Amino acid sequence: MTRLALPHHYTGKVRDLYEVDHDRMLVVASDRISVFDVVLPNLVPDKGRALTGLSTFWFERTGDQWPNHLVSSDPTDFPETAGPDIAGRAMLVRASRTVRLECIARGYLFGSAWKEYEANGTVHGVKLRAGLRQAERLDEPIFTATTKAEAGHDEALTDAEAAELVGDDLFERVRSATLAVYGFGAEHSADCGLILADTKLEFGTIDDELLIIDEMMTPDSSRYWSSEDYGVGTSPASFDKQYVRDHYLKLGWDQQPPAPEVPQSVIDGTRARYVEAYEILTGESFADWYGVED
Repeated sequence: MTRLALPHHYTGKVRDLYEVDHDRMLVVASDRISVFDVVLPNLVPDKGRALTGLSTFWFERTGDQWPNHLVSSDPTDFPETAGPDIAGRAMLVRASRTVRLECIARGYLFGSAWKEYEANGTVHGVKLRAGLRQAERLDEPIFTATTKAEAGHDEALTDAEAAELVGDDLFERVRSATLAVYGFGAEHSADCGLILADTKLEFGTIDDELLIIDEMMTPDSSRYWSSEDYGVGTSPASFDKQYVRDHYLKLGWDQQPPAPEVPQSVIDGTRARYVEAYEILTGESFADWYGVED
């Protein structure tokens, strides 16, 4: 995507931020995809629209309980200088001060949490009961935090380290909100035939108001499994980036940039998973979302 005719504020792994005025930003989700904190050389068509559509769905349904930064995803509310190409992939949001934590709620033991548990019986330094297996549902969801790195890998934090970084009060607020949002999302997902294994949230503040920012319970920030395909002790097929991760793990890539090219079959399969997740969770046709062509 070319840059918009708006003041450019920031480019992340997936999103570009533009200033609209003193208290509002335009967040544009690209079709870039990253794994292991490395942006891959190939785009996944419509990925940005799927992420924006799902974030909008969740933001609108949770905003009364947990405030977020969304103002509008309707392109008629965007500045005219933004142009027509960002329809469906952009959100007008309230500008906020970012909380420098990645906040994760885990309902199932998988990914990096499983690797740590398998080695030490802990997750982010906290001891869990013995005998748990990969992908097993935890006795209750747990909260884990990592640093929010500007570049490279995020680093795991204990609760004490996270609280020291942002302060005890703010830590407790983001922890409580993360677990509550996860519970809401897990219940809705279950009604749709999906398991929400874990999800990552980011937060910002405006004065003393805490807001959920960036994205919410998308395939980029969450791990979804089909309830029908789920089994304890397995690596369930997922609707997230695990499909791409698995491809690169088979290659034996050292996870340092630049990444090898992504085969077309992996690109097509990844797009299909993002679209399917959108349609299952929202109950709407992806073709009806802004800017999607039949």
